[in-house]
Amino acid sequence: MPKIRAAIIDDEPFARERVRRLLADDADIEIVGEAGDGFEAVSLIKRAKPALVFLDVQMPGKDGFAVLADLATDEMPIVIFLTAYDQYAVKAFEAAALDYLLKPFDEDRLAKAVARAKAQMQIADEIEQPETSEIFKSETGFLERVLVKKGGRVFFFKTDEIEWIEAYGNYVRLHFPQQTHLLRETISSLETALDPRRFVRVHRSGIVNLDRIRELQTVFGSRARLILTSGAEIFVSRRYFRKLSKLIEQS
Repeated sequence: MPKIRAAIIDDEPFARERVRRLLADDADIEIVGEAGDGFEAVSLIKRAKPALVFLDVQMPGKDGFAVLADLATDEMPIVIFLTAYDQYAVKAFEAAALDYLLKPFDEDRLAKAVARAKAQMQIADEIEQPETSEIFKSETGFLERVLVKKGGRVFFFKTDEIEWIEAYGNYVRLHFPQQTHLLRETISSLETALDPRRFVRVHRSGIVNLDRIRELQTVFGSRARLILTSGAEIFVSRRYFRKLSKLIEQS
């Protein structure tokens, strides 16, 4: 994988320097620019086209969310938010941020966020040579099994083995406890094929298997965070919270 072009955007010079220093030993990261306010941030991203951006939430001119709103879809980098305020967490994930780091974060926490970014970029590379799939429906008309073909191998999965499903444009990522598979299906088409009593949409880009939910934590009233049996954490947006709560009560 070529070096990851990254930008650091924060209104505090010390904070930018600290991120740069913590990333210094990562041979995969190349810092291509820094910005200290929202207007500079938009200009930097459009000019330097970083693949990864470490973005502060509160800045002069434009906050981090306004910066992202000014970018076209094909200009959007992978975003890791940096902030001292936890109240923006849900809004950050609804803005499709990869991660949300609360200051002061340590080197290990930053490394985990960067590792997630690298994994997502690997997924993008896989889209160039995606897996093929076939779906099999039961007598109820809902999806029962998924067949995945890759590299001369064929994998068979029952839908109840799926922990959660993540959207990537016209693809979806099926998350199982020990592995994941990228398929050429849209999340909307897969949602209609799955049994709605067992699978529920929790935000624009995610579907969760109700049987794989270990814990539901309420966050800021009508929003929530799910802890799955694998330990994965999935945020629930306000739009889908009521439907999820009703299904959990019924089950």
